[in-house]
Amino acid sequence: MKLTINGKSVEVQSAADTPLLWVLRDELGMTGTKFGCGMGLCGACTVHLGGEAVRSCQTPVGEAAGKAITTIEGLAKGAQLHPVQQAWIDQDVVQCGYCQSGQVMAAAALLAKNAKPDDAQIDEAMAGNICRCGTYERIRAGVHHAAELAAAGGAKGGK
Repeated sequence: MKLTINGKSVEVQSAADTPLLWVLRDELGMTGTKFGCGMGLCGACTVHLGGEAVRSCQTPVGEAAGKAITTIEGLAKGAQLHPVQQAWIDQDVVQCGYCQSGQVMAAAALLAKNAKPDDAQIDEAMAGNICRCGTYERIRAGVHHAAELAAAGGAKGGK
């Protein structure tokens, strides 16, 4: 089946009921999307499907056909980091980092819908993404900073 991932058309051989996570990681070698719990509870596997944040471990690849898929590898525009990625660097959000690709994808989906969320809205949108290191305060600060960056015209170049 054909998929559109990060703006590029790719053909995959996996069965339609294979979780999108495993197609991304095993068939396409895109390992930025992480396996956490496999039950859709932790958020480490979050990607955007048609602009919505979804758990790729629970999304059959067949449901993704015909929809735009964005992974952490496709969030930046060339050398231009997404405002959330830049904010995560500026705010030193990451501790161990394992959950952070899912956190970044969830935050980017939130900001695409709500350019200036308050703390309660951030907490609600990010509640399904678990951080074992407990960087929740830094994540919230990162989302606020990303909103400021986006309002100011985006992130800096470079990675």
